[in-house]
Amino acid sequence: MIIPIVSVVGRSGSGKTHLICGLISELKRRGYRVATIKHDVHGFNIDHPGKDSWKHAEAGADTVVISSLKQVAMIEKAPLELTLDQVIDKINNVDIILSEGYKHNDKPKIEVFRSTVHGKTLCSAADGLLAVASDITPELGVPVFGLDDYPAMVDLIESRILLKS
Repeated sequence: MIIPIVSVVGRSGSGKTHLICGLISELKRRGYRVATIKHDVHGFNIDHPGKDSWKHAEAGADTVVISSLKQVAMIEKAPLELTLDQVIDKINNVDIILSEGYKHNDKPKIEVFRSTVHGKTLCSAADGLLAVASDITPELGVPVFGLDDYPAMVDLIESRILLKS
């Protein structure tokens, strides 16, 4: 089964995380199982020196899985940055994936645009946009929603993304 995905994109400081959290809440309220993928161009570390899982990786393990009663985390060494599709392939048992970042992918996108922060230019081409969440209503040929209009955005996601899959 191919899991539908919507990428939330926008410039730094536009409110992408805020929008994704609102979409997650609305999707969960409607009964959907949701996964998220956050693109981090700076690198990250979820393991800590001295912990057993860190010691496993330091000893040479290529993949370390930490499992408990309520959650599972997998840390996998990657010789190159994975593509969005390669990351998506690692996810299962959800109804939809929301990604933050990955503005150059070919997935449907909702761009977060704040005129007070970013002037008048979107970072995405209009033909790749599902919608825009903004403090203004530019004529783009795609739906434009208020920044916190999560029910309307999820209505659009349901009708154009979820019901098609």
